[in-house]
Amino acid sequence: MLKPILIAAAIATTALVTLPVAGHAERAVPIPAPAIDVPVTKGQAVAVFAGGCFWGLEAVFEQTKGVRQVVNGYAGGTRDTANYASVSTERTGHAEAVRIVYDPAQVSYGTLLRVYFSVAHDPTQLNRQGPDTGPSYRSAIFPQTPQQKLVAQRYVTQLGKTKAWGKPIVTRIEGGGFFPAEAYHQDFYRKNPNHPYIVRWDKPKVAAFRAGFPQLVGS
Repeated sequence: MLKPILIAAAIATTALVTLPVAGHAERAVPIPAPAIDVPVTKGQAVAVFAGGCFWGLEAVFEQTKGVRQVVNGYAGGTRDTANYASVSTERTGHAEAVRIVYDPAQVSYGTLLRVYFSVAHDPTQLNRQGPDTGPSYRSAIFPQTPQQKLVAQRYVTQLGKTKAWGKPIVTRIEGGGFFPAEAYHQDFYRKNPNHPYIVRWDKPKVAAFRAGFPQLVGS
């Protein structure tokens, strides 16, 4: 794994590796809203998305209107290996992911998907995002309900026909549990705004979100 981490003194920080800027979001990719969406329900709902380093996904979605909580974690593998050291081996089957708790009355699942595809990551990169390589950085959606699964499947097909990226979408629709990541990974963007990785890769995503979806920016 090439992603640098900033953690407690007991754990060493890895070096930043400069690689080409593929997936480095400078602007929102113009894509249509989903043709179908999950019906609005009362109370809160949950979405789980994977698309590269969870720091960037968290940074975008925690600023989205209607989102109540974003938790960084590992999806698609088992509980016993859901930790950074194990997932870093790229042999556990997990993907770095975020669990988003949101209010469907304020932001729909389809709208979250639109942000996910447009600015939160590059859905054409297979088992990588930007400088990070390996299946733990794959583009994957983990539907929490049958309705979410249907909407996600239909939207991937819909977006594929737009050819908005000029390359095929490789996003997978998967099942499996979600397990929160270590405490030092939570709220990483907010707590470490000057970290080199955040500045290089995640601040442009947030800027693209705020410019491309001003109506969705939370207060």
